[in-house]
Amino acid sequence: MTGSNHPQIRAADPAGIAQAAARLVAGEPVALPTETVYGLAARADRAPAVAAIYRAKGRPDFNPLIVHVPGLEQAERLVRFDARARKLARAFWPGPLTLVLPLRADAGIAPAVTAGLPTLALRCPAHPVMRAVLEACGLPLAAPSANRSGAVSPTTAEHVADSLGPAIGLVLDGGATPAGIESTIVALREDGWSLLRPGPVTAEAIAALIGPPLAAPAGDRIEAPGQLASHYAPGKPVRLEAEAAAPDEFLIGFGRVAGDVSLSPAGDLAEAAARLYQCLHEAAAAPHRLIAVAPVPDEGIGTAINDRLRRAAA
Repeated sequence: MTGSNHPQIRAADPAGIAQAAARLVAGEPVALPTETVYGLAARADRAPAVAAIYRAKGRPDFNPLIVHVPGLEQAERLVRFDARARKLARAFWPGPLTLVLPLRADAGIAPAVTAGLPTLALRCPAHPVMRAVLEACGLPLAAPSANRSGAVSPTTAEHVADSLGPAIGLVLDGGATPAGIESTIVALREDGWSLLRPGPVTAEAIAALIGPPLAAPAGDRIEAPGQLASHYAPGKPVRLEAEAAAPDEFLIGFGRVAGDVSLSPAGDLAEAAARLYQCLHEAAAAPHRLIAVAPVPDEGIGTAINDRLRRAAA
């Protein structure tokens, strides 16, 4: 057990990993660290297990879940890959890229995972704890972020326990997550590809391998997590592009804008991504009634940071 005051938090040692795998096989949800944020995992092939995720998160049932697998071989049992998908998987897996691909008829995935869509969002995570649990349980795991739906995503085990409380019985503590924001989500279509959610893998890196994206996602349906207009909300009004704090505002700084806390005093976008949700958690806990956020360049991983901030402010 860790030194946390939360009794459900356990060290991610061999005993903790074995306990997590046993709970998952039994159909219970478990919170696990990934390289992006903490995920609330359950076996993706059992409807009651998936329902436990929705109950714990208070998640809308039209919002699909991402399924995690240890590698390409396991992924190809669930979805249909083409040459472009394999190229992306070989370049970015294990890692923070989610592919939305056609679901195989014999995949055995619980219908709630796809929210009724003919596609499945799939990724191969890089975090050693998540990978160890995947290998130990031998199951594809549906794992959205381990927080109440729409709230700020968790980057530490304590964030998970504070958000979900007794709704979740086990959290494996793998320390703070290194990337700090959710995976990039790409939908591969017959006539090209669409960026459904920006993340650590940039659109430019994807385009370098498979060509430029389509102008916009097809239609306005929810195809993947993180597409709701209001998401990642800290529970207070959020003002963006702030050069200074107004009265009763908690200022999240960046670069030359110092703030009460800073995403990155050096103006480093990777550091800002890793600290984004931690800073939002601190802002939510502060006595100030309002939150302001300094300007962040809308380039590279800054595109993903600003996507999250716009949804937090919606």
